[in-house]
Amino acid sequence: MKSVEEQLALIKRGAEEVLVESELVEKLKRGEPLRIKAGFDPTAPDLHLGHTVLINKLRQFQELGHQVVFLIGDFTGMIGDPSGKSATRPPLTREQVLDNAETYKNQVFKILDPSKTEVAFNSTWMDKLTPADFIRLASQYTVARMLERDDFQKRYEGSQPIAIHEFLYPLVQGYDSVALRADVELGGTDQKFNLLMGRELQRAYGQSSQCVVTMPLLEGLDGVKKMSKSLGNYIGIQEAPGVMYTKLVSMPDSLMWRYFELLSFRSMEEIKQFKADVAAGANPRDIKIKLAEEIVARFHGEEAAANAHRSAGNRLKDGELPDDLPEVVLLSAEDMLISSVLNKAGLVKNAAAARDLLSAGSVRVDGEVVERGFVFKLGCNHVCQAGKKAFARITLKSE
Repeated sequence: MKSVEEQLALIKRGAEEVLVESELVEKLKRGEPLRIKAGFDPTAPDLHLGHTVLINKLRQFQELGHQVVFLIGDFTGMIGDPSGKSATRPPLTREQVLDNAETYKNQVFKILDPSKTEVAFNSTWMDKLTPADFIRLASQYTVARMLERDDFQKRYEGSQPIAIHEFLYPLVQGYDSVALRADVELGGTDQKFNLLMGRELQRAYGQSSQCVVTMPLLEGLDGVKKMSKSLGNYIGIQEAPGVMYTKLVSMPDSLMWRYFELLSFRSMEEIKQFKADVAAGANPRDIKIKLAEEIVARFHGEEAAANAHRSAGNRLKDGELPDDLPEVVLLSAEDMLISSVLNKAGLVKNAAAARDLLSAGSVRVDGEVVERGFVFKLGCNHVCQAGKKAFARITLKSE
């Protein structure tokens, strides 16, 4: 096992906060494997690279010799996580939760070592709690403390409804740490309140408090908003190798170091050397290709990574995608049809020419051929190709 200093350096890589660092150091000094918990509510069947930031950190803990608990919140998923929500989130049915959970397991083991991963479902212990147990759990926290949470506070002040069951969510997540006797819990920055709840409940139930490691929310391909399928700025881990490769190679240069830090398993020393190479005149696209090949290999295998530039489509053949890819920002009050976007971005002579190219299957968005009905949504950022030689990275922003 690595020294405490080496472990701490890897744990802190890309992390937003470590609470409490001095306590974590004491835990590491034991020289024994720690129980590392991260919970995932299976609210959607497909994961994107933003979801993998936490999973990558779990893998690093595995490599340090610690025991990872991948917790699937099949019980909490039926409550609906209120974190960051401006309205009550509709709960899922048990059938939806279990179907999504199965696909989660298949996807995360492309990153985690299954032989070193304990998969747990929180219904295992939550279904056994009696009404009296729930009352005892609820007695550990006050309504005033709950309303300190930013999203609850905003909804309360804005006279937006907050259902009683939403107060149970952080309590149940905290109780998961009690049931698992977690030493460390990982979560996104938006989960900080819930993660700290685990510390308090462990103390209330006579356990040592877990340490908390919060990870940043990964920016999407627009470099501004967090990665999200609904915003269209995502890279799905089940997307085709060529599509994944294209999106990574086409991202803004300013974003690649963030992706290297949070998504790559290369050492920080190697990444620093890449930065030095770019500063000395190396083409940033060549460095992004290294990241793209690493990510594609992780989810599709080495052979797929080696051939990804071919399957990415003709526009990514050597020399065809311009190194100085034009950046175009369009302002609009609403979403736009792709024909209008291409016209306003100057990739075609007029909207009629755009429609002709669309009918001929000669328009691609992030490597995928699109049809005339494709809608370019506000806030999204895509690499667009019209015909063989017209390219641009286009961002559609609100006026």
